[in-house]
Amino acid sequence: MTSDIAAQRADHKQDGLHQRATLKTLLFQLRAFIVLILLFAFFSVYSDSFLQPGNLIILTKQVAINALLGIGMTFVILAGGIDLSVGSIVGLCGMIAGGLINEGLVLPMFGVVVYFNVWIVMLITLVVGMIIGFANGIIITRFNVAPFIVTLGMLYVARGLALLRNNGATFPNLVGDPALANTGFPTLGTGTFIGLPFSIWIMVAVGLLAVFLTLKTPFGRQVYAIGGNERAALLSGVRVKNVKTITYVISGLCSALVGLIITSQLVSSHPATGTSFELNAIAAVVLGGTSLVGGRGTIGGTIIGAFVIGVLNNGMIIEGVSSFWQTVITGVVIIVAVIIDQIQQKLQERSVS
Repeated sequence: MTSDIAAQRADHKQDGLHQRATLKTLLFQLRAFIVLILLFAFFSVYSDSFLQPGNLIILTKQVAINALLGIGMTFVILAGGIDLSVGSIVGLCGMIAGGLINEGLVLPMFGVVVYFNVWIVMLITLVVGMIIGFANGIIITRFNVAPFIVTLGMLYVARGLALLRNNGATFPNLVGDPALANTGFPTLGTGTFIGLPFSIWIMVAVGLLAVFLTLKTPFGRQVYAIGGNERAALLSGVRVKNVKTITYVISGLCSALVGLIITSQLVSSHPATGTSFELNAIAAVVLGGTSLVGGRGTIGGTIIGAFVIGVLNNGMIIEGVSSFWQTVITGVVIIVAVIIDQIQQKLQERSVS
């Protein structure tokens, strides 16, 4: 009888520990959302202009850039990789689009210059981004080179090509020429639908598509499997090299899309556009709860992480915080996010054991 009571007490104690561990894990998983609510509440109270519709639209437009880059980065990191070249791809693709609109495609062998419709210009630009992503993936998977090294090298290659495209100069006034049928490019960055800029709608559409890919398709399950245990995924029949390459293609596509949006918003392209964007993208992914070792994370978390960065930066600007301190604070937030991620991983390991 005494032994039965002792066993019941032990079971109750074990259940209590398990429930507390589950609660801690849940809080860690929701950390980005909790931080976002706290930041939103703080700046709403301490700033009269934070909740103004105009500021919220500007904030969301800024978030859309980081979110789109973060979505592409999430696929790469989920599969156990990293992509440091996204910012440079943004700059190169912007220069590609600007050059095609202002100068067209020069074909010296035929002595002609071809000007494309804006839709074709955007399609060509997106393909360029995908090709760079494909090159990253092929080098990483076929030659077994570390993703950090390959994408770091591609960062320099893409930035150098962006500078070479127009000898370091910009392509200004990208409005096109009616006679050449290539007008309308600024609409992508300045146009609205139901009162919201196109960039926000693009973020929503790409986000929903990415969620579908990760949760409802074999490709998404394979990405998680590779990040969780690449060897086990390979033995189970997953074409690891092909799947990992596709993740880099997706990242390149998202980067090219961001390049088009920013270039359209500015109505000009500059080869330095996108500098250090890769850091914000990685920060959004980490803040959103995606593990840097792969296999764990969500697209929704990345978008929330992008909002955390956006709200934090926007609020600090409104409050007049020095840009130097903004950089310091953003860096501290990223470091804390990584530490929390490590704590979450240990908690999950304990709960499993």
